[in-house]
Amino acid sequence: MVGRVTSINRQVRLAARPSGLPKASDWELTSEPVPTAGHGQFVVAISHLSIDPAMRGWMNAGASYIAPVEIGAVMRAGAIGQVISSEHPGYAAGDFVYGAFGVQEYAASDGQDVIKLDTTLAEPTAYLGALGMTGLTAYFALLDVGQIREGDTVVVSGAAGAVGSVAGQIAKLKGCRVIGIAGGPDKCRTLVEDFGFDAAIDYKNENVRAALREHAPGRVDVYFDNVGGDILDAVLTRLARGARIIICGAVSQYNAERVRGPANYLSLLVARASMTGMVVFDYQDRYPSAMAELAQWVRDGRIVSREHIVHGNVGDFPAVLLMLFAGENTGKLILAIDRS
Repeated sequence: MVGRVTSINRQVRLAARPSGLPKASDWELTSEPVPTAGHGQFVVAISHLSIDPAMRGWMNAGASYIAPVEIGAVMRAGAIGQVISSEHPGYAAGDFVYGAFGVQEYAASDGQDVIKLDTTLAEPTAYLGALGMTGLTAYFALLDVGQIREGDTVVVSGAAGAVGSVAGQIAKLKGCRVIGIAGGPDKCRTLVEDFGFDAAIDYKNENVRAALREHAPGRVDVYFDNVGGDILDAVLTRLARGARIIICGAVSQYNAERVRGPANYLSLLVARASMTGMVVFDYQDRYPSAMAELAQWVRDGRIVSREHIVHGNVGDFPAVLLMLFAGENTGKLILAIDRS
């Protein structure tokens, strides 16, 4: 799976903190020798990089749920790969693993926060999507934060993306009515035909508020928010009594000069509703059991794991990242590393 093993480790480092969308000058492509495994370490040949909207926030200075990537550091990224050498008792050459290995071709690790992958359950790339942080985010956000119940009306924004597509499917298998919001007729058709959503709203070509009145006449019990901005404001006008809003992301705001909060927040008071932020890292001790349940759903065909895989080299990372903000992916966006 890892392809040709080389002696040079190419890396992408953060050269400057972006203003707006990241540009070429914000990155530096570097190379150094492939690391060797010290005592208690192993070396991974990275095969696939996870491309996530949260990366844009990690580039900014200031307090957040995780420390920012430092200038000059290898860009943070979740990745999967195969162990090529090991001085660690828990890992052997040939093991498939997931970890925050960064945007590079090889990484040395002591095993902390690394997950060994069971490739008999699914293809390794599924562990960047439905069986990885993507699926885990959707799982804990809906079941723990949103506390979805059978019969709830659940609205998901960014619904054709990595997290949103899994979130809608989980809500559906739990007996909810699910409405997805996405951009363009092709994505909306995919939500209904491939992912099993009950309805889809094309925010690029429809009035979101009017469409919500049509598709959620009984109002919205749970809103899974991946985008913020105008769409969050629209959903706030359609809350049911006791509604739960999950703030998972705000992709519409990540490249803005100044983040804009919700204008219709007083709807929370009227509906006696709650709005709660969710970070998947808070549930780390429960990852194994959640991954097992997600894997069972995938095996049973109750969840479709959709990966949008772009083949290229490490130096293609900046361009692939911009695909997220242009809305070019359906499902999980992944960069497959070519070492040729």
